[in-house]
Amino acid sequence: MDYYDPMVLSHRFRTVLLTAAVLATATTGWTQSGGRPSSAEAPPPPIPSAQLDAELFYEIFLGELTTQSGDPGAGYSLMLEAARRSGDSTLYRRAADIALQARSGDYALAAARAWKEAQPQSREANRYTLQILIALNRIGETPELLRQELAQMPAASKAEALSALPQMYGRASDKSLAANVVERALTDELLHPATGPAAWTALGRMRLAAGNKAGALDAARQALKLDGANAVAMPLALELMEEGVPEAELLVTTHLAKHPDPDLRTAYARVLLGQQRYPAARQQLETVTRDKPDLREAWLALATLQFQDNRLRNAEKSLQRYMELTNAATSDPDLQRRGLTQAYLLSAQIAEKNKDYAAAESWLGRIENSEEMLSAQRRRASLLAQQGKLPQARALLRALPGNTPSHARMKLQAEVQLLQEMRLYKEALAVQAELVAQDPQDNELVYDQAMLAEKSGDPAMMEQLLRQLIERKPDYHHAYNALGYSFAERGLRLEEAKGLISKALEYAPGDPFITDSLGWVEFRLGNSAEALRLLSIAFKARPDAEIAAHLGEVLWSTGNRAQAASVWREGLRLNPDNETLKDTLKRLGAMP
Repeated sequence: MDYYDPMVLSHRFRTVLLTAAVLATATTGWTQSGGRPSSAEAPPPPIPSAQLDAELFYEIFLGELTTQSGDPGAGYSLMLEAARRSGDSTLYRRAADIALQARSGDYALAAARAWKEAQPQSREANRYTLQILIALNRIGETPELLRQELAQMPAASKAEALSALPQMYGRASDKSLAANVVERALTDELLHPATGPAAWTALGRMRLAAGNKAGALDAARQALKLDGANAVAMPLALELMEEGVPEAELLVTTHLAKHPDPDLRTAYARVLLGQQRYPAARQQLETVTRDKPDLREAWLALATLQFQDNRLRNAEKSLQRYMELTNAATSDPDLQRRGLTQAYLLSAQIAEKNKDYAAAESWLGRIENSEEMLSAQRRRASLLAQQGKLPQARALLRALPGNTPSHARMKLQAEVQLLQEMRLYKEALAVQAELVAQDPQDNELVYDQAMLAEKSGDPAMMEQLLRQLIERKPDYHHAYNALGYSFAERGLRLEEAKGLISKALEYAPGDPFITDSLGWVEFRLGNSAEALRLLSIAFKARPDAEIAAHLGEVLWSTGNRAQAASVWREGLRLNPDNETLKDTLKRLGAMP
């Protein structure tokens, strides 16, 4: 029987033979073509004889066989030797791949460098070497390789390739070095009007990853200086806004003034929402829905803001428009389903606020997304509680599926939220204690426990928990603010309260709620003018019922009663159930 009869070869041996044959065919095919390289490749050394072809076949075959048999080191050596003798790029690549599969980065790099040395103008060899060096975190050796890759790249592909550079170098341990290396490699691209905006933006994102916010801002400015109509730098500007660089906002607003882009405006609104700048976000979303009424994401975000502002009819109309657009859409069914789930939940909350529990239950019944069922069940529990069925509501939450620690935490948190909504603070504190017992080092859980202790009438426990938080996390600004505000609210240790709140502002500059606390303690200290200044700033930055209560009281006490009533009316419109505002009006006997 013939030894090479495939019917008697093992599957692995036949695979090896086939691989070797393909590689050998590629080599001999190049030889038979007369050594004519492609236009992008330098000519490899010619294979001198048919005898060498047979030797190459044997070497390739043996290299594959030893690799498949569990000896990648020997297979790599044989394949690299065959590549050097033939000059064939397929064999160089295969040698590098064998080393990579064996997790030997240094040997893969040696093969790639041998390939590049044999074929200096080969884009593929250059790219292999570049990628391996980045994977090995040898970032300092990559500038010239990156420069060559960009120089050989088709012009139409450059913008996309430049945008991918931050991700390409994303695992570099030294982010600053990576940014500097890329900047050196992009010298030509940064000056070119066609590629400059994308190049500067990529560099800016790498500078931002390295913590160089000023350098990232400068890069965004340089990108816009080269081409002000190009929006490629806008995502970078938005990232800088999120990172607390206020100067970046001017880049966004200037661009929008000249080039109104609904998608960019929606993204800008999302950032404003994240910064709790709700009036500004609402203004942007109202502009988007007017200029591009078929952009459905803007309608959902606008509805959320309108709900927060207690503009329930407007929120209902926005949700109706969103659902019409979403039901008519055909792309991305999963995204469509998630969006509708959010709309159904928000619609249920609106119905709940209107005391229409049947409608609320109807909206919740539309939710089919299993990932959102917990939110739906929370709303159902709230509906039960508001109808006097609190034990059933709590049982519903406790019986939710899932037995993992994460599920247990979510169920307890839902129960705490329900009890807070019902103003059953002592019961909520007891459940919160169960949560803290599960993870005593979770600062957020301990902070929530402290707030519930205060609402339950135990300020000593609240102070003890907050000081514990400050001791173990000195930059936890919420604890400083809460403790200082508690002292101010009770008229105790006002100078210490002011110091605590000022410390909180050092860690969170401009936070409207901390500014409100500072204004309130200034009022308690008798500094009405400073209190009015601070509270006005806070209310402008974040219209909120509790801030309205404080600002209105300062205005009332200084004789500006009409203005106080106007502020309180706005606060009641925002949240008619706010306890601080209702208590303030009752205590002062004021009717806004």
